[in-house]
This record gives sequence, structure tokens and C-alpha cells, in this order.
Amino acid sequence: MDQVFFSHALVYLAAAVLVVPFAKRLGMGSVLGYLIAGIIIGPYLLGFVGAEGEDIMHVAEFGVVMMLFLVGLELEPSRLWRLRSSILGLGGLQVLGTSLLLAIPGVLLGLSWNVALAIGMILSMSSTAIVLQTLGEKGLMHSSAGQNSFSVLLFQDLAIIPILAVLPLLSFHGGGQEMEVPGETGLIDHLPGWAQTLAVFGAVVAVIFIGTTLVRPLLRYVAGTRLRELFTAAALLLVVGITALMYSVGLSPALGTFLGGVVLANSEYRHELESDIEPFKGLLLGLFFIAVGASVNFGLILENPFLVLSLVASIMVLKTIVLYALARLFRMGTDQGLVFAVSLSQVGEFAFVLLSFARQQRILDENLTAMLMAIVALTMALTPLMILLNEKLIIPRVGTEELAEQIEPDRIDEKNPVIIAGFGRYGNIVGRFLKANGIGTTVLEIDSDRVELLRKLGLKVYYGDATREELLKSAGAEAAQLIVIALDSPEKCLELVETVKKHYPHLHVLVRAQDRSDAYEFMDAGVLYVYRETFDSSLRMGVDALKILGRRSYQAHQAMNIFRRHDNKALKHLATLRGDRKQYINHAREKIMELEKFIEADLQDRALDHDAGWDVESLKEEFRAS
Repeated sequence: MDQVFFSHALVYLAAAVLVVPFAKRLGMGSVLGYLIAGIIIGPYLLGFVGAEGEDIMHVAEFGVVMMLFLVGLELEPSRLWRLRSSILGLGGLQVLGTSLLLAIPGVLLGLSWNVALAIGMILSMSSTAIVLQTLGEKGLMHSSAGQNSFSVLLFQDLAIIPILAVLPLLSFHGGGQEMEVPGETGLIDHLPGWAQTLAVFGAVVAVIFIGTTLVRPLLRYVAGTRLRELFTAAALLLVVGITALMYSVGLSPALGTFLGGVVLANSEYRHELESDIEPFKGLLLGLFFIAVGASVNFGLILENPFLVLSLVASIMVLKTIVLYALARLFRMGTDQGLVFAVSLSQVGEFAFVLLSFARQQRILDENLTAMLMAIVALTMALTPLMILLNEKLIIPRVGTEELAEQIEPDRIDEKNPVIIAGFGRYGNIVGRFLKANGIGTTVLEIDSDRVELLRKLGLKVYYGDATREELLKSAGAEAAQLIVIALDSPEKCLELVETVKKHYPHLHVLVRAQDRSDAYEFMDAGVLYVYRETFDSSLRMGVDALKILGRRSYQAHQAMNIFRRHDNKALKHLATLRGDRKQYINHAREKIMELEKFIEADLQDRALDHDAGWDVESLKEEFRAS
């Protein structure tokens, strides 16, 4: 058994390492790379793992279990309250509308109403793992589409509880067909449907009660040992305990760990748990995606290719239509609505859990369950590709139409020395500062909902993708003096830098970088003005810390200026060495020590009395004190 485990682990890791980087370079994203890796090593191609398919689904369920624990861990009550309207309104309408619209064709095809309704509820789910991972990689989580997608996914996660409670009731109307279902080990399997429903709700209430009364004292006790690994072990003990409880009443382990994460989200130890588990998050999600790819039953698909592909296309198209209609109802723009609808058009990982539960409850037979599992896996595998096609083919055309309506009337009159690409939390500060100083700016923003809001606030903002050369030309790039690049995605920022360097080399480029690695990329692209978004605010905090600790204001600001000059100089030097990790680390250490000695020497060379003459703030404080 150990040899089989290590062999499978070797195959999974090798497939991920070899395939995912190649997929990323082709612009397909890591999720599609993991899915392709799973298909390659699965039983229907190379056959390295899961010849009978059972082992793969166990691995997949383990990935879902750990993923949902992390999702639950992030569900803070304040965030739930802030998104309450979109969670209950948008999410509730999506689940209800999609369930009914998917159930109706099932009835028309000859299924009983209870089977069709169960299938509709199951297929209404979307993939939390794929959507959040893909939108996060593309820098779209803070957009309107990203926030609304998160709200819908959150409602779907919460809707699992009532769906699992309702499914036993539907089993009473299965037409009297008895099925042999192996592995029924739940403690409530012998109970009638209404009793099972009560047991499900009772288990949920028990988890919430135990979590709110016992979790914090337990974690406080373990934290007192100051053993980090023991704290993580205590968290896992809680998760496994809740999982065992939920399994005993017929619920899935994935749902149990999700509730466990929600319980931990309410404790003061949530951030420490996140820091402990976060390094495993990407690998576990990758493991889940590989398992999904390997679980695609190509044998069943090849037996009924037209039927399976027709059902896959019908489900994804129907869900896209419903989601896009809801997006327009909730006042989302065209491009954001398309991103939202296409991103959520697949069937999610919870469907595997719900299908297994529906099979156990004798609602679905074995053949129908196998068919639906193949369809679910196929929709998940196609989603990253559909998102890519939507991004590359559909949205640019829609954006061009909207741009023609919005920017064309102002082309002649709008000639400003500054173009700002991206007017979010970073770019809007720069824009407001320049406007307050009488500098005209032409602002480009790709989030149509943000454009609408900013226009209501009286700001002149144009919709469109600033990386497109024709848009820059319409915005007056030929006559402008500089461009401020403040897009949320570092990849988009770099793409815009390359476009500007190619078509408008006369423009001075000022670009926002999220961290040092981004800064290195922009420096390699020839950008002279790179601004790390947290650098100056961090230095300002350091200055205030020095002043609180008794350092005079002038000394603190002088130390900040020295640090800034030295760090910028070191940044340029280290950029040339980052290809050699050992040399990079050695030089980085030298620069840190050099900076500390330089600031210390500067402080010793300056007389405190001389500094006090420059220190107006400290003199004011001393005067008030006297």
C-alpha cells in the first residue's frame, strides 16, 4: 500500500511540474494546466493512476475537503454582512432559477419530477476552486464580476446544507426502485426521510454550538504551549472531529470541513491558522484539479459522444444565459456580466458529493450517476478554456462597441498631458492629486461598473482595455507627455508597458508595482519610474514609529530619505543578480548590513542640537509642554 501511495504521489507531482508551467506559458492558466495533467495521467490515456477510477475520486474528495476548510476559514461575519444583498439576492436567484430551469428539461425527457429536481439542484452548483483560482490569477477578484462571483459561490456553499437536507425527502418518490448501494455506513441510514432531515439539521446546530463554546478555550490552551505544530494539529483535530460527526449523519466530509472552517473563522486565531495552512493551499487545489481531470470518463463519453457533449453544451449555455440575465438585473456592465456568467457556467466540485449522496439515497441509479459525473468533470475541464476564449475573443469586441459609443464624441476635445490606465484604489489617488494641481488627465478603466460609478461622482472616465493600441491612440497618446499605469494585474501592467514602448516610445512611463518581483519585471522592460505600492506608506509608518519612540522628527525623516535612496539603489543592483539565487541572497545581506551601518554613522555625525533647529514639530511639542 505504501509503495502504491508513493508511486501515485510521484506521478501526480511530476505531471503538475511538467505540464502546468507549459500551460501557463501558453496563457491557459494553472487550473487548465492541472486538468490537462490529470487527463494525461488518467486511466483513459497513459493510465498511470486510477485504473478503476475509485482511487482518483478519493483523492479528489481529499482535495475538496482541504479546499473547503480554507474557504470556510475566510468567511468573516463582517464580509458576509457587507455582501448580504448580493449573496442572498444574486446567489439565491441563481440557485433557484438554475435549479428549476435545469429540472424542466429533465421532466420533458421522461424523468420523474423528484429525480429532475434533484439533478437541477446538483447542477446549479459552480466550482468554487476553479472560479476563485482563475479570477485571482487574472487579477479580477476586486472587480464587479469577481465580487459578485464570490457572493454567488458563497451562497452555493451555504445552500449545500438545505440541499443535503432536502434530498432524503425526494428519495420517497423514487418509483419504488431498489438499488444495492455499497458502503452505507451512516448511523441514520435506517431512519425515515423526515428523521434524517432532522438529524442533518441537528448535526449542523451541534457543530455551531460546540464551535462557539469550546473552540476558543481549546485553541487558547494549545496556544499557551507556544508549539506551532501542536496548534495546527489542534485545528486538524477539530476538522476531523466535525467531519466524523457529519459523516455519521450521512453528510459529506467536505461539508464538515467547510463548517469547521467557518467555526474557526470566528476565533481570534484565524490569521495564525491561515498562515500555517496557506502554503499547502495551492498544492492541494492542484491535486484536486488533477484528480478531476483524471476522473473524466472518456470511455462513457466515446460510447455516447453526441449525447454527452450535447448535455454539456446545453447545461453550460443555459447556466450562462441565466447568470448573464441576473448580471444585467443587478446592473452589471456588459463585459463584467460576461466574465461573471462564463466563469460560473460550469458545474462545481460539490456536485460529486451531492451525486454520491443522491445515489446513496436511491434517488439516482448507477448509470445516471456515472453519466452526470462525466458531464460535471467535462464542464469543469472546459471552464478555463471558455474563460480564455471569452477574454480573448468576446470581451474585446464588446469593449470596442462600448468604447465607440463612449469615447468617440470626445476624441477631438480630450487632449491631456497625462493618461491614467486604471482608476482603482491606487490610480484614483494619483488622478485626484493631479487634478487638484490643475493637471488634465485622460482616465481609462476596464471595469464598466466602476466607470459608471465614477461618472455618477462627476469624474470623466472612459471605458476600455488600455492595453489596446487603438484605445491609447484615441485617448491622445501621441500628444501626451506621460502615462500612469495603475492596473490591478501586474501581468496587464507589463503588457501595457510593452504596448507603450512599441507604439509610443516618447511617453514617460510611471508604473505601479505590487512588490519587488514586479518591480524587477518592469525594470527589465526599460521602465525608469517604478513605484512599489506599499513602499512609501510603509516608510511613513516607520517614521511615525521612530517619533513615538523618542526620535526627533527631522532625524526620522532623514533616516527615511536615506533608506529610500539606498533601497532604490539596491533594487537596481539586485535586479541584475536575481537569476543567481545564491549570489542574490549574499548581495542582499550585504546591502542590508551596509544600510544599517550607513544610517548609524549618519546619526552619530549629526549633533542633536543642530538637528533640533530643523525639527519644528519637536519644538512645538516642547513649547506646548512648557
